[in-house]
Amino acid sequence: MRKRRRQRLLREPFPDAWEAILMRNVRHYRYLPAECRARLRDALRIFAAEKEWVGCGGLEMRDEIRVTIAGAACLLVLGVPGFYFDGVKSILVYPETYAHPQQRQAHGIVEEDVPISGEAWHRGPVVLAWRDVLRGVRNPHDGHNVVLHEFAHQLDGLDGEMGGSPPIADRDLAARWEQVFQGEYEQLVQTVQYGGPTLIDAYGATNRSEFFAVVTECFFELAEPLRDWHPELYDLLKAFYRVDPASWL
Repeated sequence: MRKRRRQRLLREPFPDAWEAILMRNVRHYRYLPAECRARLRDALRIFAAEKEWVGCGGLEMRDEIRVTIAGAACLLVLGVPGFYFDGVKSILVYPETYAHPQQRQAHGIVEEDVPISGEAWHRGPVVLAWRDVLRGVRNPHDGHNVVLHEFAHQLDGLDGEMGGSPPIADRDLAARWEQVFQGEYEQLVQTVQYGGPTLIDAYGATNRSEFFAVVTECFFELAEPLRDWHPELYDLLKAFYRVDPASWL
C-alpha cells in the first residue's frame, strides 16, 4: 500500500511554488547537479507527505515550512534512494528558539533553561525553531544548519542508540569509522580544552553523538576546508553519505 501510494505521488508534477521555495530557501539546491536535484525533489515529496507537521507556539504551518525543512533533511539521504526517515513520524516547529516549561535546579540554584534551536528524540519527533532553520538553510557556507544537525541524530539512532556510530553494513567501513571517528573526536576535545582554533564547531566536543551531528553540518556546509584539513574524516563521511559536497560547492 505504501509503495503504491509513493509511486502515485512521484508521478505527479512537482509544484512550481515548491521549486521556488527550494531556490529561495535551501541554498544547497542551487548548486546540486540536475540528477541530485531530481532525487531531492522526489525524496522531499514523500517526506513532506508522510510526516505529521505541527506548528507550535502560535506558528501556522504552511508549505514554505514543510518544503524548506524536508528539502534540507533530504540532503542527507541523496545517496540512499528510498530512505525517507520513516522512523520520524512528526516534526514540531516553533517560530523561534524555545525552552522547555520545566526549570532545572543545580547546587540549590534554580536556572532557566537555555533557549533551544532543535531537538531529535530517539524514536520520537524532531523539534525545530523556524527562525534558526531559515538562518541555517539560507547560508550553506557557515557550517551551521539545525536541520542537518537534528536529522543526523536520527541517522545516528537507527541502531538503537545515539552514540556517534550510525549503523554501517560494510565491515571494513565500520572498522575504519571507529578508528578515524574516535581519533578526530579526541583531537577536537583536546583542542577545545586548550582553547585552540577549530574548523569543527566546539560543540562537537560535548560527546560522540554531538560530534557526529556537528561534523555532518561541516561536511555539507564546509566541505572543501573539511576535505583539506581533515581528509580521512571527509572520506569517511563521503563513504557513509555516498555524496561529495565539495564537488557541489
